[in-house]
Amino acid sequence: MRYEAPETMKSAVTLMAREKGLAFVLAGGTDLLVKMKGGFLEPDLVVDIKRIKGVYDIKKSATGFTIGAAVPGVALAENAALVKAWPGVVEAANLIGSKQVQGRCTMVGNLCNASPAADSVPALMAANAKVVISGPKGKRTIPVEQVPVSPGRTSLKKGEIIESILLPKRPSNSGDAYLRFIPRTEMDIAVVSAGINLELDSKGVIKNARVALGAVAATVLLVPAAAKALIGSKLDDAALEKLAAACSAACKPIDDKRGTIEFRTKVAGVLARRAAQIAYKRAGGK
Repeated sequence: MRYEAPETMKSAVTLMAREKGLAFVLAGGTDLLVKMKGGFLEPDLVVDIKRIKGVYDIKKSATGFTIGAAVPGVALAENAALVKAWPGVVEAANLIGSKQVQGRCTMVGNLCNASPAADSVPALMAANAKVVISGPKGKRTIPVEQVPVSPGRTSLKKGEIIESILLPKRPSNSGDAYLRFIPRTEMDIAVVSAGINLELDSKGVIKNARVALGAVAATVLLVPAAAKALIGSKLDDAALEKLAAACSAACKPIDDKRGTIEFRTKVAGVLARRAAQIAYKRAGGK
């Protein structure tokens, strides 16, 4: 195995593109190193991107936030402006692993691991986040929901590396939230999860919404029908019932030792209702 630690993204992309064997990016390493130690992966090349300028930066601008690929969970929680603007996203990222893991794990790694149960991904989808990808043909920007394509697989092409996540500027009268169900009190993988982002008008009526579900299909799901169920309401009981029904209808889960199809389908609607209520309150709704 070769280990490389380039100092520019261009060099990192070149290394990844030229490698004929298995090549992996190392940022936090909380997934990659565990898989290597367990004998599940034997890379021919590991490209450590931590020396590249900007990968640890959280930048606020007029258009929102840019979060570097190597920003760990603990740094997200310590950024007051980010926590204020996107509390649901930060809360979701901070549920990944233990306190020790939080010092290393990244949202980009969580996304690229392509697990349907990834905690940060439903919150990022609900937030309408995008990723900036560097590759042999230059840079491109795509929505987060276009990255995972199946368990463990992404849409990234050979040589491509996600260099940052873009979170839009938070509109006024808006709020987000993320909730998950796990069998234990902490340090577990979501059996079901829900991320919701709402924008209200001056009268408290929901005018925009995004709803995403985790661990109920082969990838994290964006559920337009669930968002539509909320728009035009003040989150009354009827809207919440429609939301829950739309979320349950979108589920395509599996039976496993952690949860049944019936359980996941039911709980998806329950969590979506609760997350919507939190997001609505954060948006200033009453």
